[in-house]
This record gives sequence, structure tokens and C-alpha cells, in this order.
Amino acid sequence: MAASGMIMQNIFIAKRYQKNSQFVNQNRMGCSSPYMSCTLPFQGGKFAWDGTTSMQLVNVSKYQRTSVNRGLVLCNAAPSAAAVPALEKADFLKLQNGSDIRGVAVAGVEGEPVNLTEPVTEAIAAAFAAWLKDKKKEETSRRLSISIGHDSRISAQTLQDAVSRGISSMGVDVIQYGLASTPAMFNSTLTEDDAFLCPVDGSIMITASHLPYNRNGFKFFTSAGGLGKADIKNILERAADIFKNSSFEDKRNEASASVKRVDYMTVYTSGLVKAVRRAAGNIEKPLEGFHIVVDAGNGAGGFFAAKVLEPLGAITSGSQFLEPDGLFPNHIPNPEDKVAMKAITQAVLDNKADLGIIFDTDVDRSAAVDSTGREFNRNRLIALMSAIVLEEHPGTTIVTDSVTSDGLTTFIENKLGGKHHRFKRGYKNVIDEAIRLNSTGEESHLAIETSGHGALKENHWLDDGAYLMVKVLNKLASARASGAGGGSRVLTDLVEGLEEAAVAVELRLKIDQNHPDLKGGSFRDYGEAVLEHLENSIDLDPKLQKAPVNYEGLRVSGFGGWFLLRLSLHDPVLPLNIEAPTHDDAVKLGLAVLAAGKEFSALDTSALDKFVQVS
Repeated sequence: MAASGMIMQNIFIAKRYQKNSQFVNQNRMGCSSPYMSCTLPFQGGKFAWDGTTSMQLVNVSKYQRTSVNRGLVLCNAAPSAAAVPALEKADFLKLQNGSDIRGVAVAGVEGEPVNLTEPVTEAIAAAFAAWLKDKKKEETSRRLSISIGHDSRISAQTLQDAVSRGISSMGVDVIQYGLASTPAMFNSTLTEDDAFLCPVDGSIMITASHLPYNRNGFKFFTSAGGLGKADIKNILERAADIFKNSSFEDKRNEASASVKRVDYMTVYTSGLVKAVRRAAGNIEKPLEGFHIVVDAGNGAGGFFAAKVLEPLGAITSGSQFLEPDGLFPNHIPNPEDKVAMKAITQAVLDNKADLGIIFDTDVDRSAAVDSTGREFNRNRLIALMSAIVLEEHPGTTIVTDSVTSDGLTTFIENKLGGKHHRFKRGYKNVIDEAIRLNSTGEESHLAIETSGHGALKENHWLDDGAYLMVKVLNKLASARASGAGGGSRVLTDLVEGLEEAAVAVELRLKIDQNHPDLKGGSFRDYGEAVLEHLENSIDLDPKLQKAPVNYEGLRVSGFGGWFLLRLSLHDPVLPLNIEAPTHDDAVKLGLAVLAAGKEFSALDTSALDKFVQVS
């Protein structure tokens, strides 16, 4: 009951905070200057926005935090009171999630203690500023600037203020964008516009993608792109040292002097609009008459309907979940999620729309649905984008992650005349591989994951779900301009001939790190041993064949399908992907993995056991 009460208390706080945050955003959008400090007064013991008395929040005072230069009561992040716990470098390094940082920012979920506190956040932001100063010291002696944006999470405002304090403490200027998208943050390092204080030297996006409401994290950018794993590790090591040597005294007044606020999303969205108009021959409203619905999942992507589609002439009635709500009450903002895809599909059908577009929380991933309810996500989205890109760049190489289908390879190479380069999981891995191929003379214009992460060479290899959808809109607009007809039929026709497996599953085989079988070793070593044993068994089976070129795990063909067993990038898990023409064929592939896996006691094969029995 105690845990339940805490969760309910946090939900109450979250709702109050969300309402407050939305008011701030609305108030800020009313500013006439590109950058202006808009404030919301806290007067007479009441929130100015709805008259709620401070007494009504007396039981949640330990979550309250007055924000920098705003006079707002911000709730739900861990308190940064005087008693700051001692943290070791290893504690900071645990926050690394590949090329991102992620942690728990909101209390109330049992078994998930807060580790992304305000002091920790200040230290991380200060470390990024110090890292950036080191990178730029030979280029310039001027004062540097870093932009900050966030998605709709309930801890976003509090963390933004902590990030601002950390950056300011290093003598670097802070430019806050408020509610923004991850792609826009990277773009702010490239935009040249003095009126909007661009370009910035570095950028931080406060987001945890589609993870639950209590999580948050950071993505970092310079004009060279997103930071890599080694850079993130370096920043976290610096942060640990800064944390250890900091007293965390109140820096609010000190920080506010170097903080400005800019409506950068106006710049970013106008660029998307111009791109579609340009593709249609500079027609002012190339989407006039098209009915396109947007599902933002209550994340940061609600701007796309009013700021991109409507200026292009599209009808957007029936769009849903556009308002930011960090509790994500309708569905997970994730184009891979079945519930999310069902929601946008139903919206398209109910509104008899030409197209549906769905984004993840921070808009670096997307998917689409045509007028018949056919989904363009995962392999189909890659096929669609490959068709569009290969029309513009015949013969180019399409780089994807490791779990794409054999049917996609056949489609790209035999139907479209391109080359499919299947690489590792992880959007940064895929993008970096495309960049590497270009540096060696192999032309590549598209890097895209089945998750919906996609980047194009023409767009500075920016991982941008909104820009992917702009490429789709370009196709609609240019088809109409050339007299090829309206609707989304042109998109459906582009993926005609893509062979799709009747059975496609992903099973997660967990490694028990406490099992005596590990003998104190790492789960990675144990997982590698499983893969090696499976590979040896495959070599002895004439019905199965290893992929001749493979960059991750073990990919094997047989029984008309394939499987891929690999080590998770971050977790003690061996994900197993199986695709096959029938359930029986999929079971045969699963049994081959199961036979080898049973030799390892610390490997939990229950998910695979269930699959081969049920199927």
C-alpha cells in the first residue's frame, strides 16, 4: 500500500507539473522576440495558472524545487538538498546507455531508486561543457554556447534548470529551447542565424526516448553529430570528478545571468516546410487536399501537424495525442509498439485519411500508415525509404541494422538495383558505418534501423524522424505535381514486391548474472561462449548455413528462413530474431538454437521453450 500511495502521489504531482509546464510553453510562445525571458508569477501562496493553494501541496514538499529565474514550483525530480550522497565513478558510468545517458529521474516506482538527481545532472552538464571547451580551445578563444531542449517528460523542466546551472558554472552560455525535438537540437549546431543565437557550439537534448515516465536522460551534439560511446564515457568520468569536488551550493542567481531563451523550433519547422515546397517545384501549398493525421503519443512531435503540415495545405483533422503529457496516458510513443501502430492505423481509417504519421517521444524516430491501413514501419519503412533514395541516387548502398529481413535484401538489390549493407544494431553504429563507407569511396545515402531511426547524407546524417516523413511528403507532393495522382497509392506502389515472412518474432534469452555458472565472470563473456558453441553446432548441420558476411552475433539461414542470435548492446540478454515462411519452419530454427542453449545453465531459455511448444 505504501508503494502504491507513493505512485499515486507522484501521478498527482506529475499532473500538476504538466499543467504548469504547458502554461509556461504557451506563455513562452506568446513572446514576440526570438529570445525573451517569459515568467509565470508565483503569487500569494498560489500557482498563477489555476489558483491551487500551496497548502494543497503540503504533503509533496520534498519533491518541490523552485526553478531558475522563473518563480515556478517544479515537482517530481529528486531533491538536491544539502545531504548529497557519496557517489563513485562507477555510479556515474552506470548511467551510460551506448551513446546516450539515461537514468531514473522521478521517485515512486518500486525498485527504481532515483539516480539522475539534480546534483548529478549539474555535474554531467558541467562535464560536457568542460569537454566541449577542450575540443574547441584550438579553434576559438570566444565564449562558447550550448543549447538545451527537452521532450514532454515530467522531470524535464527541473533537469533543464540543473543542466543550465552546470553549464554556467563552467563559464559557457546557455540557450534554452524548452519543448523541442532531438533532431532540432543537433540542427541548432548547424543553423547560421544570429537572431536565434545560432550556430551553438554544442547541444543537449533531455530525453529518454520511449522509456516510462520516471526515466530521463541526455543526448549530446556538436556540429560533427552525436557523441559516441567513448565521448560519453569521458564525460561521465569527468562528471564523477566534478561531483566529488563540488559543494553544490545554490547557483540560481549566478546561472540566470548566462541563460537566454529562444524559440528555435520556429527555425527548424520552417526548414521542413521549405524542403517540401522545394521538392514540389516551389508550390506554396503542395499538400492541399491531402488529409494527413499525426499521432505524437503525447511526446514532443505535436508541432508537426500545425507547424509543418497545415502551412503546406494539408488537412490534419483527426490528429491525436498532440498535447505534451509526460505520463504518456494513451500509448507508448514508439513506432515499434503494436498498440501505438494500431492507434495511428485506426485514426487513418476512422478519418478516411490519405496518410498517418507517428513519432516517438523526441521525434528522432517515425513511421507511417497508408490510406488502407498498411503500416510503413520496420522493414517496410526501410523499403519505402530505400525506394525513394534509390530513385534519387541509383546504385547507392543502404546501411541497416542486423535484424533486417532477407526479403528486404532481395528487394533493395534485385528490385531497386541498390546494395544492402547489413551492420550492427544501434542507430549510431548504423550512421557511423554509412559515413565510413562514404569515406572509403562506397557511396551511401541512407542509414536506417528497423526501430525507425533513419539518417540521410543530404541532411548531414541527422537522425531525424520528422525529416524522414518530409521525404515521404516530398514523394506525395511531387507525384501530384507531375500528374501521377493523389492519395498514398504512390507510396504503396513503391514497396510492391517486398517479400515479407509469415512469421517474425524476437525472443529475449536472459543471462542470470548471479548463477554460479558464470563463476564471477561477465555476462558478455558468457554470452560469447553461448554464441561460439552455437556456431560450432551449426557447422555440423548441413541444413543450416552461416551468413557469409555478418557483423553482429550469429546469423544463420535454413528452412526457408533465418535466425540471428546476438548479445544485447547493454543488457545481460541474448535477443533471438527468427523469420520463416511457416510456423513449423520457425520452430525448426528455434530448436537448433535451443539445443545449443540448453548446455548453459545460466541462460534462461523459457521464452524459446514456450515458442517452440506453442507453435
